[in-house]
Amino acid sequence: FSPGFQVAPETKAVMKWLRSIPFVLSASLHGGELVVTYPYDYSRHPMEEKMFSPTPDEKMFKMLAKAYADAHPVISDRSELRCGGNFVKRGGIINGAEWYSFTGGMADFNYLHTNCFEVTVEVGCEKFPLEEELFTIWHENRDALLNYMEMVHRGIKGIVSDKFGNPIKNARISVRGIQHDVTTGN
Repeated sequence: FSPGFQVAPETKAVMKWLRSIPFVLSASLHGGELVVTYPYDYSRHPMEEKMFSPTPDEKMFKMLAKAYADAHPVISDRSELRCGGNFVKRGGIINGAEWYSFTGGMADFNYLHTNCFEVTVEVGCEKFPLEEELFTIWHENRDALLNYMEMVHRGIKGIVSDKFGNPIKNARISVRGIQHDVTTGN
């Protein structure tokens, strides 16, 4: 977060929670568009708007975002005339900062300060949908959410232990070619 940025108490509580439990995958649900965005949400060049700002894990984030978008019946619809149609040529996904840059997003925080990879799902073009629309929005997103959650099984997992088989807390894991380490949990 930038200097002088005020963090709401509920955001501080979520940040503390994320640091205390070794989450690896999350999603933030928003309204106002129909697209899946992924980090970074804040441009590397703060004066630049709509500037592609990839993380070292760009390929993984694109795979995670596509897992959601491809399982969503409307996002995966190839019609450019529908809600979210301006993202059709991108497969229903976009780098957050390339769409619009903002500071203080949870997806960037999670990536930079925890082991958790988060995407932002814009679930519909209405910022404040009516109560009677919620059932349809839920059904449009249910299978996509389940497909996204199954992505937790991708990648390498296991226990880092010493020569006696004891788990090592806070061991740093590095992957050649990706300049973003993760650490083991408790």
